Amino acid sequence: MLGCAAHAAVVVARAAILPQSSAAKTEPGRVVTDETGRRVAIPADVKRVVTLAPNLTETIYALGLEERLAGDTDYCDTPPAAKLKPHVGGAQNPSLEAIVALHPDLVLATTSINRPETADALAKIGVPVYTTDPQTVRGMLESTAQIADVMGAGAQGTELVARLQGRLDAIAARLTDVPPAHVLFVVWENPLITIGQTTFIADALRWAGAESVIVSSQKWPHITFEEVVRLQPDYIVFASNHAGFESEELGALRSREDWKQLRAVELGHVAVMSEEVNRPSPGLVDAIEQLAREVHPQAFLKKENGKVPLENGKVKIENGSSVRVAAIEEFHVRAGLRPVPTAKFDDAYLGAAL
Repeated sequence: MLGCAAHAAVVVARAAILPQSSAAKTEPGRVVTDETGRRVAIPADVKRVVTLAPNLTETIYALGLEERLAGDTDYCDTPPAAKLKPHVGGAQNPSLEAIVALHPDLVLATTSINRPETADALAKIGVPVYTTDPQTVRGMLESTAQIADVMGAGAQGTELVARLQGRLDAIAARLTDVPPAHVLFVVWENPLITIGQTTFIADALRWAGAESVIVSSQKWPHITFEEVVRLQPDYIVFASNHAGFESEELGALRSREDWKQLRAVELGHVAVMSEEVNRPSPGLVDAIEQLAREVHPQAFLKKENGKVPLENGKVKIENGSSVRVAAIEEFHVRAGLRPVPTAKFDDAYLGAAL
């Protein structure tokens, strides 16, 4: 529900747009169906666009269409130049007056953060709104291509998507026959919140050769720390844009009695992804590549005669379990436990230990 304040804004916005409405209706245009199934009439030539979410703003810049970006939200900060654009408020409560004052030919919204009432209110006063709904990494690529198309920049969209898909394919080739790392993705520490299988973050992890140890149909399940200790993930994964966050977070976890129960913390297996993993936009591919290199470093080292050098200077024939075996050996040594004979590292032992 819009409420009294929002209704007043709609009235003001309606008045502001009326002088240009008749001219806009005489321009030839087209009708497209957005990703929510809504039919949207858009001008043939989209010269001014307002984005209502950070991932949409980033997509406009990735397509090289930033000159057409008339405004964005208070939280659009990637790339830094986006912060210099006129802002229309927050993603969930943008100012309709501010949007209309920018005279957009098109407004871009997304189901992941924007309220459908915003699109409804804008549509009522003649402002076309195209809403995206990416749920997977491939969905992000498709949305990118669709945004380019509605902006009349299909060629840029095709080129960008092909480049991004090529990078994803290169990562997949590196990880062929490499078993996935089992990770705990930490959305929030207190209370402990992680991701469900249906989030685009979970899909991004799979592209990076990782899978969540938590299986849940909820998008953002709350979990107990006892459950994490029982599952013993290979890596603890955070998202941050803060330089040095990884070492700071590892030090903090090692100082806490509960987190010290995890082998991943003891081994220093704390990975920090770029905060781009939180956004279904082209920068998501950067985050995927970053995590893949962190949890599968051996897959990205130069191979020599079918062998991969390990950090301790030894060379081991590459196989699906070599890195995990090394991790268990290191944990036993650092924890002062009796070494386990190498012959015992069969699938059954690995499954139980990891």
